[in-house]
Amino acid sequence: QLIQSQKASNPSDSNDRSHPQQSRDHALREKQYFAAYMQALRQGSCKNKVIRAMYTGPQYVGKSSIMRIFTQQQLFNFQNATQIADQSDKMVHLKLYKIKDRTTYNLRQIWENNVHEIVQLQYESLISDKQISKSINKQTSSQLLSVSDQHQILAIQSTVLNQHITATTLTSPSTQTIPTDHNLFLKQCRDFFQYYFPYWLNKNRDDSQYAKIWDFGGHSIYHVTHQPFLSGNSIYILVFNINQNIDDRVLTRDGNLLNMTYLQSMQEWLTSIIGGNSNQDKIAATIDNDQVEYSLPIVILVASHGDYITNKQERTDRFKVFERELISKMPRFRSNIYSSRIIFNCNPDDNSNDTLAERKQCSLHLHEIMKSFVESLPFMKNPIPIRWYIMATILHTATDRNNNEVASSIINRVRASRVHKIMTMQEIESLAKDLGLYEGEKELIAMLSYLHDLGEVIFCLKADQYGIIVTDVDWLLRIFRAIIQVKDCTSGSLEIKSLYGLAIETGKISIKYLNHVLSPYGLDVETKKSIIALMETYDILCTIKSDSDQEDCHYFVPYLLRPDIKPFDVSQYHVSEILYIGYEQNDIPYIPDGIYYCLLSSCLKEWNNTKVELYYKCAKFYLKSSRHYIIIKKDNSHIALQYCYQKLKNSASANLIKSPVETSIYKNRPQDVVKKKLSSLVDDRMPKFKGATIRYYVRCNYCNNLTFIEDKNEEQIGNLIQCQNNSCNMLFESQSINDWINLNEENQEDKQQQVKCELQAHEKG
Repeated sequence: QLIQSQKASNPSDSNDRSHPQQSRDHALREKQYFAAYMQALRQGSCKNKVIRAMYTGPQYVGKSSIMRIFTQQQLFNFQNATQIADQSDKMVHLKLYKIKDRTTYNLRQIWENNVHEIVQLQYESLISDKQISKSINKQTSSQLLSVSDQHQILAIQSTVLNQHITATTLTSPSTQTIPTDHNLFLKQCRDFFQYYFPYWLNKNRDDSQYAKIWDFGGHSIYHVTHQPFLSGNSIYILVFNINQNIDDRVLTRDGNLLNMTYLQSMQEWLTSIIGGNSNQDKIAATIDNDQVEYSLPIVILVASHGDYITNKQERTDRFKVFERELISKMPRFRSNIYSSRIIFNCNPDDNSNDTLAERKQCSLHLHEIMKSFVESLPFMKNPIPIRWYIMATILHTATDRNNNEVASSIINRVRASRVHKIMTMQEIESLAKDLGLYEGEKELIAMLSYLHDLGEVIFCLKADQYGIIVTDVDWLLRIFRAIIQVKDCTSGSLEIKSLYGLAIETGKISIKYLNHVLSPYGLDVETKKSIIALMETYDILCTIKSDSDQEDCHYFVPYLLRPDIKPFDVSQYHVSEILYIGYEQNDIPYIPDGIYYCLLSSCLKEWNNTKVELYYKCAKFYLKSSRHYIIIKKDNSHIALQYCYQKLKNSASANLIKSPVETSIYKNRPQDVVKKKLSSLVDDRMPKFKGATIRYYVRCNYCNNLTFIEDKNEEQIGNLIQCQNNSCNMLFESQSINDWINLNEENQEDKQQQVKCELQAHEKG
């Protein structure tokens, strides 16, 4: 009945009337393919063929230009800066190419080809094993299928149907209604089958591998948003400007200098990419006949702006200097980075034959390097079940929308009724069950993780109560940009202008501000809650509730602050010496801004109060119980701590403030709170470095370098400490030790007694 329902729409129907033998053969083969399709739903798979290649690096270094050259597109002058992640004019516009010959492809078509390949293999297996039918005798083929053949097909259908029934009844209940008409389920399977197999012709198997290109925005404001989009199962092309020194400040297209150096920007990228990956595996790749072992993920170093340096030897020398200085600052990442020595000419006005030939040679060289790594990656050898490709096609809405592609009625119907831009784990599970694509929670998580690795979805299991899946990455990126990219509000409501000013000056946004910037997206209340939950999970923002009014909610977004915001004035305060917290360079060479901002959010939750003042890479937390401030700064690769309290001229009154502060530092040990939170954040968000030893540091009075200290060192004499740097090794006095470490209980009791006496004397006076 399922097969006959398609007869009316079969374009070959008129031919079938005049060729009854062909019609019967056609129907038989259709039944066989449908049986193979149903069998494939249970056990069919093929190896992964797609990987994501991400162009990264500082802003304004020419990443988009190199990507366009690499994918054989035209260069444009005055190209706009990339916004978070971009390919050409879209926030996320697919550019997929075959690694074998660099021809471009459509991702959905690749998935469909994979489904064809898997079903074809099942079909050939069924035919060769004679599970459906023996070879057809043309003289006796008037009987479409023997009784045993029909029983075999029904048995396959029954097995899939029983699996569907089991998945929808024995597992946790879903939020959607489970169809009770199992004929409807089989009809749905038939509709999907017709989508993938409108005709049944053998196709050549495609063993090609494909790379999905992403161009990531390099703006420092976006560093904190990288975490949801990075993956250890990607290849990264890290771009730098060959015309700039590594310690130079980043130069904008307008000729302005930013506060961040090229080194700092590269450190941000490398630490986020490599540190965020938990995979400790190594691979052996052969490039230029040289086999070398590399750690995952792979980062390929390439240069831009080769047109600024005409001398080839000078270009090569500058590349060597850059890579040497980069590795000297980040030795831990040596085994992850491949130095390509490729230098692109990105001048859009230079299209001479020599330049075009040079660009082609650079592109081919980079292509061969990527190909060598891709062929060695375990990710490309993993078997991917057919169910994943079908679910990916259903969830893959962005490309169809952007390219005006026409999907089958069944795909459109399911998308329209069941697929949303942001979904819960329960909704995805229910959808998979209802379509017969569910094999258990573990496999569903693996499927979503695979799509996350490809950049098809954002999958965060820890967000909200049931996990969050974003099916339209482009849409999420635009929302992130709307929230974090605060521009001057030059006109409009004075209330809105004041909200923009507050965000820039304080790093705090209100509900009204959030509703205003998100108004163009038409989000309902639940969708807004899910987005906020997702951003809070990644510590992009932190909720602040007023102590007196719980309904008065603000959001703490520290990276909104502009670099020109001046730090607070401490001239009226007693300020402690700095105590540093961090890691040895060989363990963790750099603490990225994203971790620092997450630390501020985490401390805000710990010291739950609204009196927090934010400045550029600096925050001041007020601890009401002891009337003092804790200052947390980002100091290159370490976190710097200070505390301060108000100066008073009257000595008795001054001691009334000073003593509780020192007691609070001794008893509550805020430095331990910050240290534990930093360690926890690094373990969670940078799993590559999980378990690395975190230490306190002070600055040596002689060499001015940081040297680590032990919290309880029996060999330490007073506030004397010995510099750990081999080139110095001097003993020096450290006021930081007195201010933070040597606050013992005996001293605190003496000071408290002294304060009481001074207070009594002051009152009598």
